[in-house]
Amino acid sequence: QVQLVESGGGSVQAGGSLRLSCAASGFTLSPHCMAWFRQVPGKEREGVAAIAPYGSSTHYADSVKGRFTISRDNAKNTLSLQMNSLKPEDTAMYSCALDLGYCTTWYDKTNYEYWGQGTQVTVSS
Repeated sequence: QVQLVESGGGSVQAGGSLRLSCAASGFTLSPHCMAWFRQVPGKEREGVAAIAPYGSSTHYADSVKGRFTISRDNAKNTLSLQMNSLKPEDTAMYSCALDLGYCTTWYDKTNYEYWGQGTQVTVSS
C-alpha cells in the first residue's frame, strides 16, 4: 500500500527557512518522479518542485527558483523540500506527490497518482 506522509510545516517570519519531509512507504522512491505541490484555498494546486527518477534532474517553479531545493534520501526513502528566504506568498498547504512516470510535465497535477495529506506552511510579514 502506497503511503506518503508529510511533516515539517509550521509558522515562520518572512526571510526564514523551513524543511519539509515526505516519508514514503509501500514503494521505493528512487525510480519515480516525485514532486511538491502547494495550494491556497480558492486557488488551483500548483507545482513547486519535482525530482526525476534517480535524481537525474530537478525542476522548479519560477517563483521558488534559487530559494527552494528538492532532494531525496534513498536510504531513508524520504523526499525533502528545503525552503529558504520564505515570503508571505509562499503560505499554502504543501503536499508531496508520486508520479509513476518520468516527470515529463512535472507541473501537471493530473500526472500524479498518489498524494500525501499535506502540511501547512504559514509565512508572516
